[in-house]
Amino acid sequence: MNTLKNSVRLVGNLGMDPEVKSFDNNKKLAKIAIATNETYKNDKGEKITDTQWHNLVLWGAQAKLAEDLLRKGDEIAVEGKLASRSYVDKDGNKRYVTEVVVNEFLKIGLKK
Repeated sequence: MNTLKNSVRLVGNLGMDPEVKSFDNNKKLAKIAIATNETYKNDKGEKITDTQWHNLVLWGAQAKLAEDLLRKGDEIAVEGKLASRSYVDKDGNKRYVTEVVVNEFLKIGLKK
């Protein structure tokens, strides 16, 4: 049950090609944004689509696979955990970021 304490599963479409960085020790980092959509009808019966964007971070072998296999528009399923961090931007403002650190992903849809 310990793995359920910080667990995220998402299915969505990539909003960009993976942004990959390589480090001196041959380790790779990939960043991707995916969109998840929820559709519902409002009080007037109109169909509404709510889109949420999620920032994903992949390390090592997962980053290499993402670099080789994934492209903007692909539908994927991911499993990982939430991670929050802060940084100071170039103007001196403190910024906060929440990301999904991906353990596994699966390409599930074909690009249309």
